[in-house]
Amino acid sequence: MNQHATFDTWTAAAAYDAYMGRWSRLIAQSFVDWLDVPVGAHWLEVGCGTGALTQEVVSRCAPASLMAVDPMAEFVACASTRIPDSCAEFRVAAAPDLPVQTGTADVATAGLVLNDVADPVAALKAMARAVRPGGTVSFYVWDYAGGGMGMIDAFWSTASLLDPAADILDEAVRYGQCSQSGLLRLCAQAGLEAEATAIETTTEFSDFNDFWAGFRHGDGAAPGYCDSLTRDQRMALKTRLETEVGEHGAVRLPARAWALKAQVAA
Repeated sequence: MNQHATFDTWTAAAAYDAYMGRWSRLIAQSFVDWLDVPVGAHWLEVGCGTGALTQEVVSRCAPASLMAVDPMAEFVACASTRIPDSCAEFRVAAAPDLPVQTGTADVATAGLVLNDVADPVAALKAMARAVRPGGTVSFYVWDYAGGGMGMIDAFWSTASLLDPAADILDEAVRYGQCSQSGLLRLCAQAGLEAEATAIETTTEFSDFNDFWAGFRHGDGAAPGYCDSLTRDQRMALKTRLETEVGEHGAVRLPARAWALKAQVAA
């Protein structure tokens, strides 16, 4: 699913939170409610990032244990500092090389990760391997293919009007499998019979400057693209985007993720 993009960095925890992390938390709450996992379960989280989903699992699910991994040491350090709970253990690792024994987790989960994994099918298989028979493999990603992340969709739609070459960086183009049908196919390829649901929320900014700040100080393709522009090009993009999303008052845009879960066969 992952395709090369010059500006996909995802290495700075503070920058990630400024751009995307706060919205991940909104989705994580609904996702955990939908999973409806009994208290006292053993969890494995793949790609914990700065801990948005981790925090929800710890605070709402009372896990017996939680192993949270991420390939970026800075993200692991950030999440472990934010969530100093004795049930949670954090390690630097990535799928499919997960540091867990086969069949030891009740739930393996991943939030906003699989679109950036080089081989998502292998990652899902590794998660399934870690889960006991009858346990759950689960994940959620933004509905990039359907324009479900309104703030990003607005950015690239506007950027492409000024620079057609920007199209190749658009998540809707690069993450075309991030649709309900595409994600169900990925699960099937991993030997998982999954069910899917849409989780929707609203990204709300106090004004346009608050909206624009994420693209100027964030981490990822759109902020990286912004940084690559000349000052005049960036100002032209900002002016056009402000007209598109609203020049006065709060900026509210829809956000939709696809959540999937599957039971591991006995």
